[in-house]
Amino acid sequence: MPTNHHVAVRDLSFTYDSAHEPLIVGLSANFPRGFTGVIGANGGGKTTLLRLLVGDLEPNQGSVEGANNAVYCAQRTDDPPPGLNEFLNNWDSDAFELRGRLGINDDFLDRWPTLSHGERKRTQIGHALWQSPEVLAIDEPTNHLDQEARLLLIQALEKFRGVGLIVSHDRQLLDALCSQCIWLEPPAADVYSGGYSQAKALRATQRSSTIRTKRSLSTEQKRITKETINRRKHAEKSHQSRSKQGLARNDSDAREKIDRAKNTDSKEGQALNQLAGRTNQLQAKLAKLHVSKEYETGIWLPGSVSKRNLLLELAASSLQLAGTRVLHYPNFHLQPASRIAITGPNGSGKSTFIQHAITQINAPAEKVIYLPQELKATATQKLLSKVRTLPNEELGHIMNIVSRLNSRPERLLSSEQPSPGEARKLLLALGMSRSPHIIVMDEPTNHLDLPSIEALEAAFVECPCALLLISHDDQFLDNVRARRIELVIQPNNDTKMSDWSPVSPVT
Repeated sequence: MPTNHHVAVRDLSFTYDSAHEPLIVGLSANFPRGFTGVIGANGGGKTTLLRLLVGDLEPNQGSVEGANNAVYCAQRTDDPPPGLNEFLNNWDSDAFELRGRLGINDDFLDRWPTLSHGERKRTQIGHALWQSPEVLAIDEPTNHLDQEARLLLIQALEKFRGVGLIVSHDRQLLDALCSQCIWLEPPAADVYSGGYSQAKALRATQRSSTIRTKRSLSTEQKRITKETINRRKHAEKSHQSRSKQGLARNDSDAREKIDRAKNTDSKEGQALNQLAGRTNQLQAKLAKLHVSKEYETGIWLPGSVSKRNLLLELAASSLQLAGTRVLHYPNFHLQPASRIAITGPNGSGKSTFIQHAITQINAPAEKVIYLPQELKATATQKLLSKVRTLPNEELGHIMNIVSRLNSRPERLLSSEQPSPGEARKLLLALGMSRSPHIIVMDEPTNHLDLPSIEALEAAFVECPCALLLISHDDQFLDNVRARRIELVIQPNNDTKMSDWSPVSPVT
């Protein structure tokens, strides 16, 4: 069982060799037993911090204390975790309970290539918990998980007794598990108590207070500057009148006036010195006040509406799923302004149906945006290389969209490997430049930070083209006003799509 009470970082700094600026500078923080949420923009250092804490990366400066027996669960689920076979074939009580609680079958290793990403994610986290680490770092644990699996995961993580860190865009998860959150805004980081909702409120309050203090100090600084200027003018006039050259030796009255002027000038000098000291104090206080820059978010998707009556028309049929399972679907059609979301449990065939539907879309290929659940690391590197070679005008347009989706273009372009969230933003931005007729996204909120999700919601509300989505995020689907079509797993393990009627165009 985990025994560590906390992990501490002291004066931690880290910069990637290819980066034009540091990600983390002088971070000192304590991570107590229980879970800490790690919040920040895509590409803002969340995954880097986890890898530093578990020892996958070495800091440029500073130290990590107490991170013994650490396990890291990555975002990606391309490959099974090392040692998975031992977990799947172990029948001790812990392994048995975890497999049952998270719906993990003992043949998952053999079937890994055909498992849904949700099944892989549950397996990945179950295997990590089974190892009873003292430090558990999890990157986007609820990606790909349906509602039932999310609740099962939260219940499993609530039993963890070590030091946990979670990178997640899942507000429900962060509120349920976290006793504090660390907010990364490179190169700064701040820690707030509570889950995401409480931490966000505290951060907003602290930011407002800092802004008020900064304004007050700036006002005082301007007042002192004005007073300093006035006193210097007065001192210069006094200096001009204090010379005794050319006075008669017996002109005692004039000499007395000059002596009084010198005395006044001396007092002005003292006052100026005091004002200079006060100015230095104010400058020092202002230098310590950090107010994070708020970037403009929200985008308009310049999608054009297809002139065709139907973008997609499928006759009732069936699709083969993994093993002997079959997905049965009725007549299915999509109009130029339809917003359809395919929902259902993990492994029910949502991605299979979407991939089949894409091949039948009645639109030119360049007018179709498709974002799969996951992109392999090699694919994201190729994507970034392609974007770097674009003409300046096109590159600027795409980077503006990326910026409005809450990622910093300069940091992204200088990175060796884009984060999964940044890669999705790049794909979306590239597609948007072609005025699409339809956007098809498999789990659109996966890997995106919370402000990015809100920006994407706003963009989809205004987007005139058709949307075909797969998502477990009910709040996202409600906000974009998508109609749900559910896949239901039958007792014989086949899947049936619920009957549905044509969707009226969005007005």
